[in-house]
Amino acid sequence: MEPKQLSEELRKGQNPDLTRRRFIVGLSFLGATMAEAVSMYQVGIIEELPDLPIPGIDSSKVDASDYAYQNFDTPDGFMMLANYSVTALLAGAGGKDRATQAPFLPITMAAKTLFDSILALRLARIEWRDNEALCAYCQVATLCSLTSFILAIPEARTAFQHLFGQRDRGTA
Repeated sequence: MEPKQLSEELRKGQNPDLTRRRFIVGLSFLGATMAEAVSMYQVGIIEELPDLPIPGIDSSKVDASDYAYQNFDTPDGFMMLANYSVTALLAGAGGKDRATQAPFLPITMAAKTLFDSILALRLARIEWRDNEALCAYCQVATLCSLTSFILAIPEARTAFQHLFGQRDRGTA
């Protein structure tokens, strides 16, 4: 696709898949914002993660715990930030009809958001097990992942139908 056409389609195109992709980009940005806050705390730019007074929520405790620093000698907030950037990239890639023109993109995005959702729920369980508390920022990001997966399903279904030759039987 020519860059000019892609620009027009992404900025001005209208269809349900493109609308859902725009929501996924926005949710990815929200998840990344949560990751930025956690990352700033984890490297000492800010001294505390403010939380609403909700029982079971202690973001500072959770994000200073051993499990938050156990992979690759890196605070996990940075991995979360990179992860949401990849999701936004997948949501923004391709034109308005990518389900039929580049079906691997919506299928990859759906698979990634499913993986992210499963991982986020697993991490929430570990947060609670190890700390008897949850990180509010991480749980907002978990909701972003779950919602993104739900929004990715229709376009992925269209892509699978296109790949396997299943057309709408109402048209002939």
